[in-house]
Amino acid sequence: MAKKKMKDVRFAKAADVMTKNVVYIDGKKSAADAIMLMKKKQVSSLVVNRRGHEDAWGILTRKDVVNKVVDPGKDPHDVKVFEIMSKPLIMVSPGLALKYCARLMNQAGVRRATVFDGKEIVGILSNTDIFNAIKV
Repeated sequence: MAKKKMKDVRFAKAADVMTKNVVYIDGKKSAADAIMLMKKKQVSSLVVNRRGHEDAWGILTRKDVVNKVVDPGKDPHDVKVFEIMSKPLIMVSPGLALKYCARLMNQAGVRRATVFDGKEIVGILSNTDIFNAIKV
């Protein structure tokens, strides 16, 4: 997306700036598997698959790995993704204005939200995506 002036960015939509490359992982995988996948796909977060339609998706971020594996000195091969992920996800609609996405993410204390079109996850919106859309 082209960079926009602040007043235009606030009214741009989540779909305009979201990252469409969503990478998934199973919650039963190890943190080591997650680290390798994040590095291979060059992403900072992974969406953790639901166990079934009644379950919620989770998310695993680099911050989760650093704070819950590296800091306490755990072996990443012994830690399962479901033990360190955040769940449930904060989700936004593709058509939601960025100003509302930013407000929701700030109030929830998260740096990224999944973009859900009602049927599937179609992207991830991060505070970096919103920041990078600003033209000064």
